[in-house]
Amino acid sequence: MIRKCFASDFERIFEIINDAAQAYKRIIIAEYWKEPYMSRDELRHELDEGIEMWGYEENGELIGVMGIQHRQNVTLIRHAYVSTSRQNQGIGGKLLSHLIELTTEPVLIATWSNAIWAVRFYEKNGFKLLSREQGNELQRKYWSSPEIKIKASVVLADEKWFKFINRNESNRTNDEKLRTKTKFFCNPISFFRNHNNNLYEHK
Repeated sequence: MIRKCFASDFERIFEIINDAAQAYKRIIIAEYWKEPYMSRDELRHELDEGIEMWGYEENGELIGVMGIQHRQNVTLIRHAYVSTSRQNQGIGGKLLSHLIELTTEPVLIATWSNAIWAVRFYEKNGFKLLSREQGNELQRKYWSSPEIKIKASVVLADEKWFKFINRNESNRTNDEKLRTKTKFFCNPISFFRNHNNNLYEHK
């Protein structure tokens, strides 16, 4: 079953993350690989930053975890990991679907660009890969990652994100049209009276 994680799950979350993260060992930038991949202090910091962890439990044991974080007008999926022995069994997809249902906001996900299997997993679940330029811009806005990590990562977005962007673009277009009309109808014209007390325009 899928359930919200509690403080008592901390050690198990720590174990799952560092077990599953072994897959990144040879593909991420050297500056970011260490043992453990995520320390207990780093995990506590992430939780303190508002990441809400959810887990997939089977026979009373957590075997997969995934976080959700609300930032401004979007929702981020964070720290998605499934125990190595239970991968490729649909657990990650179930967790992702559940977390997406928890929000009405556009959903964004960042992952290492060299983690091709992770990118394909998200694409399989309805996310689309954004351009490098878009991804970098969004990471600077919504994540707190250093520049070196941003340049080694990619961002994927769900359908709600593209609707959100299209709506904003439409609003901007309408605003531009309104400003153009306003400028046209409110062209500054000064009126003066001549010596015969008749009005004339001065543009």
